[in-house]
Amino acid sequence: MLAAIWAVALIAPATARTMTAYGRVAGTVHVVARGGAPLRSGDYPSRRVTAAATEPAEIANVVVFIKDAPADAELPPMHASIAQRDESFQPRVVAVTRSSTVEFPNFDPFFHDVFSLSRSATFDLGRFPKGERRVRTFVKPGIVKVYCHLHSQMAATILVFDHQLFAMPSAEGAYTIDGIPPGTYHLSAWHERIGELTKTIHVAAGETARMDFSLPVVEDRQ
Repeated sequence: MLAAIWAVALIAPATARTMTAYGRVAGTVHVVARGGAPLRSGDYPSRRVTAAATEPAEIANVVVFIKDAPADAELPPMHASIAQRDESFQPRVVAVTRSSTVEFPNFDPFFHDVFSLSRSATFDLGRFPKGERRVRTFVKPGIVKVYCHLHSQMAATILVFDHQLFAMPSAEGAYTIDGIPPGTYHLSAWHERIGELTKTIHVAAGETARMDFSLPVVEDRQ
């Protein structure tokens, strides 16, 4: 009983500090065509050679993040997986913290060769067959474009952050970023092919700031 009381005493102040000293951002991202209709993966030309199951909505390829967030020196590493299936990378977009690992399992009945020439991570994992996987740790923040030497239509993107103030929206487009120090920031919604939209947002301690995005954005004409 005494141990339980001490546990509550230790957890409660930390929770209170989180609620009062930091704010959060929440909102919804809509990926729309120029005419205003929701955009799905099938609206883009396929990058696949073989037939495959229906792809998820393009919202799966969106990352929302605080563009000018302060770097965190004590980031917890993450683990993500990008499968090679039906001659494509699945998922095509992942977001991780610095020093996180990403594995690349091969589920196709032939060889793949995963590589990148990106500035923040240049590597070649070599050829490997079905049933095997390769792992890479990403130590520098930045955007890493990943390809396959053997199948030119395959492409994926890994966003590596030096902070934790990012989120990938749900299937319905909802996102939340917690633990944001009070201040004014640039909040970005990034999409694999549409690009990036950035808005200014003010975050207050203990409050939730709301910001919605619609991609792609048609420039207003006055």
